[in-house]
Amino acid sequence: MNSFPTRRHISGFATKLLLSLLLVGGLGLLYLDIHIREQFEGKRWAVPAKVYARPLELYAGSPLTLAELKVELRGLGYQFVQKVTMPGQAAFSKTKAVLHSRGFKFTDGLESSQRLVLDFSTGQLGNITTYQGQAISLLRLEPVLIGGIYPLNNEDRDLIQLSDAPSALIESLVAIEDRGFYDHHGISIRGISRAMLANIKAGRFIQGGSTLTQQLIKNFYLSSERTLSRKLLEIPMAMLLELHYSKDEILEAYLNEVYVGQEGARAIHGFGLAAQYYFAQPLRELKLHQLALLAGLVKGPSYYEPRRHPKRAETRRNLVLKVLYDQGVIEKVDYDTSRLKPLGVVKQASLLKGAYPAYLDLVKRQLRHDYPDDALNSEGLRVFTNLNPIAQNKAEAALTKTISSLEKRHGERLKDLQGSMVVTNPQTGEVIAVIGGRETRYQGFNRALDTLRPIGSLVKPAVYLTAVEQGYHLASPMDDSPFELTMPNGEIWQPENFDHESHDNVQLHQALAKSYNLSTARLGMELGLDNVIDTLHRLGVERELKAYPSLLLGAQGLSPLEVAKMYQTMASNGFQMPLRAIRRVTDSTGQELSRYPFELEQTVETSEMHLLQYMLQETTRTGTARSIYSRLPANINVAGKTGTSDLQRDSWFAGFAGNRLAVVWLGLDNNDPVPFTGSSGALRAWTDYMSNETLDPFIAPAPEKIEYLWIDQQTGMLTDAQCPGAQQLPFLMGNSPTDYVRCGFVDPKNPLPILDNWIKRWFQ
Repeated sequence: MNSFPTRRHISGFATKLLLSLLLVGGLGLLYLDIHIREQFEGKRWAVPAKVYARPLELYAGSPLTLAELKVELRGLGYQFVQKVTMPGQAAFSKTKAVLHSRGFKFTDGLESSQRLVLDFSTGQLGNITTYQGQAISLLRLEPVLIGGIYPLNNEDRDLIQLSDAPSALIESLVAIEDRGFYDHHGISIRGISRAMLANIKAGRFIQGGSTLTQQLIKNFYLSSERTLSRKLLEIPMAMLLELHYSKDEILEAYLNEVYVGQEGARAIHGFGLAAQYYFAQPLRELKLHQLALLAGLVKGPSYYEPRRHPKRAETRRNLVLKVLYDQGVIEKVDYDTSRLKPLGVVKQASLLKGAYPAYLDLVKRQLRHDYPDDALNSEGLRVFTNLNPIAQNKAEAALTKTISSLEKRHGERLKDLQGSMVVTNPQTGEVIAVIGGRETRYQGFNRALDTLRPIGSLVKPAVYLTAVEQGYHLASPMDDSPFELTMPNGEIWQPENFDHESHDNVQLHQALAKSYNLSTARLGMELGLDNVIDTLHRLGVERELKAYPSLLLGAQGLSPLEVAKMYQTMASNGFQMPLRAIRRVTDSTGQELSRYPFELEQTVETSEMHLLQYMLQETTRTGTARSIYSRLPANINVAGKTGTSDLQRDSWFAGFAGNRLAVVWLGLDNNDPVPFTGSSGALRAWTDYMSNETLDPFIAPAPEKIEYLWIDQQTGMLTDAQCPGAQQLPFLMGNSPTDYVRCGFVDPKNPLPILDNWIKRWFQ
């Protein structure tokens, strides 16, 4: 019997093998088909949440200067030009601004793009008209995009629709990457043949011959490895994709998926984000030469990176332009003009995003109370905040200027001086600026939120508020003599005044204004540490506080944000309110998901708080912060308190006007002493910031239970208004001095001093 296989056996085996291969191939294609459609029709990308500043409102009479408008527009990436011709451009004269807004879809409606004329002839914003002369009463500019919350793969993209893409970008991509895009069915036989010949000649894999569809498959479904197996898998997947979806759908996905650059760990995907990353402008505002550069980057974003390799990038861009010209897509005049233009890439890779890392840190922390991480970094949420870029810019300038000045004055010992700052609206609790350190763009340790440093005399208002709540009045005599206290562990606590002196004839309001330690410590011990701690909690301090005597002089460590919350309650007449960085959150379509409304709770009586506010205003008039009025107008009536911690390790100032509250901290991270106090350090930065803001005066109308009486500054007794040294102080009705002095001399013949004083004032 013949043991060799017959032709019939071979034919049968081949048939079975072929059928098996077809079955496996068919199952494989079916799997690929299901996989492609599931991913393409599902959530294609993990889209980071986008975080926006507050929109700038423009209206006639707004306290906005031309210089401040320029700050806002720079943050928005506007081009400053001679003549405005398209959205995202602005032109200026000495008294006018012409700008073409981009428009924005807010939760409460669409703000249309329009060309505007803004008049600044009075020094602030006057009339607003359209370019045709129609008056506009109120409008909002689009908000500055300040950052994002990225997925774990660190991919970032701004999704666009095909209609958002300029035709020149589409034409450039098709011309340079896949000129047969609209004719093939996913693969190009000619392109593959050309690539195979090039690879055979080179003896290695140097060219892919991929269509745009294949490139999308590679980026979206596969890896970027140059292997034969990956290339073979690309072909059926590209054909399947073209089978189910239109050219427009594929092209739109490609525009959002393609990799175009790298910023640190963050991968830049899609042309929507690329326009912002390279040019700080929206995609629709880019010119032909800019779009040609973006299209050219697809071949090798690292190799042609325009900031590191400008010559390579220019050569590649000009090649794209030449291909467009050779194919008759653009005219010769456009080709000649565009290839001579500079690349126009912004110097900073992150002009808009990442510009406010400390503020963005606060936003993320507040968001995580309400949203899980995967929603924040993958659902494309839009987060609208209270950040005011103009105020932030001024605060940064003031802090860095002060640090630089102090370093120059004090030399090597301050080479690592640090600082932080928090600015709020004292009436609403909105956080409008946050600085986490002297390197304002540094995304590391956030001193405004995380540094816990002894607050020094910033704690003293809580002591004096406790005193007036327990029956003291502003003219109550204070004991400012030295004393010592034996602690339970046997240690001796012996506080001292800053000038190492004690003071006679000190009244309550003077002790706070002059920031005397001895009288404050004696007062606090008499009031009871637990009562002072209760007051601190009612002012907004949430952390646990230990009942140590040193608490009375500020040994407790707080962050600048915690201090801001504490002083916010003082500025808002005893109403405690949460400090809010976020206004609202919407989904990717603009549908509102959550709102962070104004909330408040009265924790201190208005009458007692009025007394404290007066003392804080006196601190800035005649006390430790009196240098303020060398820079600020006298009618602003600011209130505040200096703070210097033990051994001069920390310099603080917290204070407020009618529309701005700011807290400043200066110090060294290693906790070494600094050669300045709160008055000569942090107060300088605070004053420099406030002097560049448009301030409303702090006005605290006297509540019904408050009366103002004339007091002799030396004795604390009632006196006449015309007496030398007379000072008018607020008192709770029924709790004021009862003795009377006539211009410095007590009248023993007057048995009814209060009645006499009342009669005198009545008939004056």
